[in-house]
Amino acid sequence: MSNPVLTSYPKEKINILFLENISNKAVQAFKQHGYANVKQINGALSEQELIDAVKDVHLLGIRSKTQITEKVLAAATKLQAIGCFCIGVNQVNLKAATKKGVVVFNAPYSNTRSVAELVIGASIILIRKILDKNNAAHKGIWMKDAKGSFELRGKTLGLIGYGNIGSQVSVLAESFGMKVIFYDEVTKLPLGNAVVCKTLKELLSNADVVSLHVPETEQTKNLINKQNLKYFKKGSILINYARGEVVDLEALSKALKEEHLSGAAIDVYPLEPEKNGDSFTTPLQGLNNVLLTPHIGGSTEEAQQNIGEDVSSKLFQFLERGITSGSHSVPAIALPPIETAHRILHIHNNVPGVLSAINTTLSEHKINIVGQYLKTNDLIGYVVLDVDKKLSKKAIDLLREVKATIKVRLLY
Repeated sequence: MSNPVLTSYPKEKINILFLENISNKAVQAFKQHGYANVKQINGALSEQELIDAVKDVHLLGIRSKTQITEKVLAAATKLQAIGCFCIGVNQVNLKAATKKGVVVFNAPYSNTRSVAELVIGASIILIRKILDKNNAAHKGIWMKDAKGSFELRGKTLGLIGYGNIGSQVSVLAESFGMKVIFYDEVTKLPLGNAVVCKTLKELLSNADVVSLHVPETEQTKNLINKQNLKYFKKGSILINYARGEVVDLEALSKALKEEHLSGAAIDVYPLEPEKNGDSFTTPLQGLNNVLLTPHIGGSTEEAQQNIGEDVSSKLFQFLERGITSGSHSVPAIALPPIETAHRILHIHNNVPGVLSAINTTLSEHKINIVGQYLKTNDLIGYVVLDVDKKLSKKAIDLLREVKATIKVRLLY
């Protein structure tokens, strides 16, 4: 966590809104840092509800359900940062956030272990046909049978996507004696004895268990479709703890009913309820040897604590020092505090001449720049200025008049 810093805007006046049952560890951390005005709402909000809720919010904390649209961002006139207390940021309109100079953080590595362990657990449950035996036992039927039940040892695990979670699953699977193959569009260094496949078809036709670990993009939408399901080994298993749009569930249901696949574990869906207790349907309901879970891949106490600490730390660093390391919108800058100066944050449209205009304007008014840091992306530029304390208020007024300015904030 960052050290407490006196900011120009009183911490108790910073309005913070947390949605979707964000970890209490995060809430406690903010209060310990002096941010007393923290409001919590269980579950996600609709677009209109969110528009009404964010008008005076400076900091918004969400998880994966809340959709931050362009309209929501337009209504959030005071918003400085969004903390996504999860591994993804696809629920945020990043282009709109970037244009408004709103910093977006997430925790891409914090629940890696939780998801990886559940993938291995699901693999064991499915390959041993535990679901059938569990259902029978609950009905009072004794079903002691080894037919169709196998060990993981000696089987081949195919990983589609070999990033943080995929590679962690790879390591765990090898410890069970599995052979690991993977396919990724980006060249990745294999861990252990994992072997890369040149094509998706090669992986699908050789894997006993296929586990998905890809983001949701136009390229991955319905990646596992009617055609690709034909390439699966007969009797193989599919596990999806990645994104709901990656699998065509109707096609998967048909493949399971025809017994081309022997089982599946699905944790994510194209359409998911907004809150606990809402109704939920999927074409896979009622099928034997299908493990359905409600998007809980990263839902462990350890993961939520790690996510809370990770995202909170990034938000403190930005609010109190202007550091944007890990941001998906505002360019990433890491810099030390300077006690002998006042720090000003300037976000502007990325057009030629802005930095020159900043320097010229301050120089003409005899304002000394102690330190200056600039980084840009395709849309915006982010300048951190450390200036003479005696002239910081005047510098703020001048910087607001610089052409292409999006927002200016006196940090401390």
